[in-house]
Amino acid sequence: MAFLFSVAFLLSVCSAAICDLITDGVHMECRERYFMIAVDLSFTGKEPRFEAVDRTGAYAITEQYAAKCGYTVSALSLLGHVELRASYFSCHTDNKDDMFSFNFNLIATHKGKEASYALNKTCTLSLQWSHREVTCEMNYMEVSVRSDVTCPFGTNGHNRNASKAVRSATTSDWQVTFQRPEEQMPSMNVSQARKRGYTFDSRDGRLLFRTPYGQPDSLSTEVENVPVEAVYATVFSRQNWVVLMVDLLAACSMYEGYFDDAGYMMWKTPEALYPSVGGTQIRIGLNGDPMEQLIAEKRGYIVEKHKGTVHIGIPYNAEGGHRKSFVIGSLYEFYVFDLSVEQISLDRDYVETMLQFRRTLVTPLLPCTIFTHNQTVLKEQMFTIYLGDVPEDVVLVSIQLNEQDFTLPFANTSTYNIAEVLYPNGTHGYTLKVPFHDPVVKQKFFIEDAVLRFMLDINYTLAVLPGNESYYHSASIVALLTDVSPPAFDAVCSESGIRFKLDHQPFDYLWEFTIGLDVLTSDLADRRGYILSNDSQSLRLDVPLATHGYKYQDVTLKGFSGTFEILVRVRETSEVQTSTVKTCLFNPPEFIMCSTDGMMTVVANLPLVVSSGGRTLRMSLMDNSCGPKDMNGTRALFSFPVNSCGFIFELGKDYVTYQNEIFYNKNYQNMVSNDVTERVIVQCTYPLSSLRQLFTMYRFVSDTVGVGKIIRTVQPTAGLQHPSRKPTAGLQSTPAIARHAQPIAFVPGVRPSTRYFRVSRVHNLAGG
Repeated sequence: MAFLFSVAFLLSVCSAAICDLITDGVHMECRERYFMIAVDLSFTGKEPRFEAVDRTGAYAITEQYAAKCGYTVSALSLLGHVELRASYFSCHTDNKDDMFSFNFNLIATHKGKEASYALNKTCTLSLQWSHREVTCEMNYMEVSVRSDVTCPFGTNGHNRNASKAVRSATTSDWQVTFQRPEEQMPSMNVSQARKRGYTFDSRDGRLLFRTPYGQPDSLSTEVENVPVEAVYATVFSRQNWVVLMVDLLAACSMYEGYFDDAGYMMWKTPEALYPSVGGTQIRIGLNGDPMEQLIAEKRGYIVEKHKGTVHIGIPYNAEGGHRKSFVIGSLYEFYVFDLSVEQISLDRDYVETMLQFRRTLVTPLLPCTIFTHNQTVLKEQMFTIYLGDVPEDVVLVSIQLNEQDFTLPFANTSTYNIAEVLYPNGTHGYTLKVPFHDPVVKQKFFIEDAVLRFMLDINYTLAVLPGNESYYHSASIVALLTDVSPPAFDAVCSESGIRFKLDHQPFDYLWEFTIGLDVLTSDLADRRGYILSNDSQSLRLDVPLATHGYKYQDVTLKGFSGTFEILVRVRETSEVQTSTVKTCLFNPPEFIMCSTDGMMTVVANLPLVVSSGGRTLRMSLMDNSCGPKDMNGTRALFSFPVNSCGFIFELGKDYVTYQNEIFYNKNYQNMVSNDVTERVIVQCTYPLSSLRQLFTMYRFVSDTVGVGKIIRTVQPTAGLQHPSRKPTAGLQSTPAIARHAQPIAFVPGVRPSTRYFRVSRVHNLAGG
């Protein structure tokens, strides 16, 4: 394995006045057959440059110079780094006893100013040389052979062609001849070859030949349907009768590779580029770290030999590969693999050849599919949406929920939550939670189907690092809750009224509760005398008897039925969905009712109705023709229009009060018994706001029920007269209306010339 050198090194940036030490942004590593420098473009700027340094000076590594001298500069700007690879036999490398010393200058740009950093490293050969080493780099081919290896003369056609040039040679200087099939190429000396871009050298017991691709003397052909470039060079020298000749063949697969549908980057090379007895041994890997074939296959690589061709497949997620996201309208990704392949063969003369390929393979732009998965569980009453397969170089920066923008992370007071989920393969995801009942969620209730629909439109804004290119991913999520029924109250009767109770349900907010047309609120309850309590568990409403909203029926001396109704309406439309109606039987000893159609109904306990002689006295109102509807012992039932039976009325600023009185009579002529000591006054008071036209007709109609009172007064035994004193006690129906300080004027019960306001009739409470 290659000797690895980590980032524990020092870089120096020097000028005439100062030298600073730099430790960030550069990585250097010694590998089996070359030295590598990787530089972060964020450290160097967009266009870093390298210089090779030796005792004679510094030499700019241009594209042409790199191919000639054994350097490869690979700039991957989208990945954010540039890489320099230097052959152990590169031009300005000092080597001795398998020790190779490298000296470079890195020229970077910082804020428009150039700075030079000296990079120095010595590498030790970790794997002994084969007899013949062939390197197929990205921009050149390199062959080195041991100088003590002899090739049998005249064993193949290429040597026979070269022999003609050898026989015609007249000098002992080293000569080079290039060979092409069926073509005689003139020889030239090494100096001439070097001028044409070739490198010939002798290093530490090895002969070296290097050539850039595309030279005039190269041959482009196909071997087993694989494009191959080859250069056949023979180096020779004639020493009297002895000829020294070395055959140097550089042949490399030029296959560019392709990405298949199964997720593999495929590449291939002919197996027989160099003679081999039997098959060849294959080692493959990424980033200069080849591994044995069996190990590679266990890691998902494909290594197959088919019809003289070696097929290699790199899984897209192979460790050591590079991946980059890219936005062109949609989100794409591509993969970059620095492939290293070693192909070892042994010819019939037992000469071992190691053929090394270094290829940077790039996939085409591939669609990157980020997905959303609805993980909502209805009983949790919360949206749960997962955003998955987010690449490692893509981050979520903001989110839009139903057109409302939110930056991340959410505020601590937010009801939303988003959590990142990490995976070993480098991808990550985000889980978003939003409660159904949050104001940002759209809702629609389908009354006919009893279905509640929650809608959440999500727009994710993601950024591709490091350039922060924006990519948007949207999703529309719908949750349906079925069998969403309106709530129902429980109701119980009591002596004083009716109690309603409702246990809260998650969807109570869909509804509103009304008494008639009026929405039940704390303010309404206070004004009408209801007792309302509402907490997190339940809502309770106590409705005292005689408060607004009751409907009374079947009024007799035995009591009456009171009905109260709470309507349940759809909040958005006010459409009535259901109601809770409760009817209770009430039997108070006395009561007074003032109906909306102007009927006064009174049940009064009149103990003085039975005289001391045991006779039942005759009773009437102020008009003695208006008697009780029913009697039972001392209790009497009266029911009559308020504006009849000799009534008098008080007209105040905001109200009108109708008053009558119950009289005891012995006979028609002697109206009042001498021993009667009590007056019973009955009143009904209505707000003027409930009346619309004053006395348009004799029929009385009001929007609201009136407030009734039974008032008892003490009277001298001399006899009863028409009331002229203030009452001392009374029975009052609720809700109470504030009493006014101004004097009360009572008007005799005659038909007035003015008329009452006309309003719609609600319900007739009178039973007679």
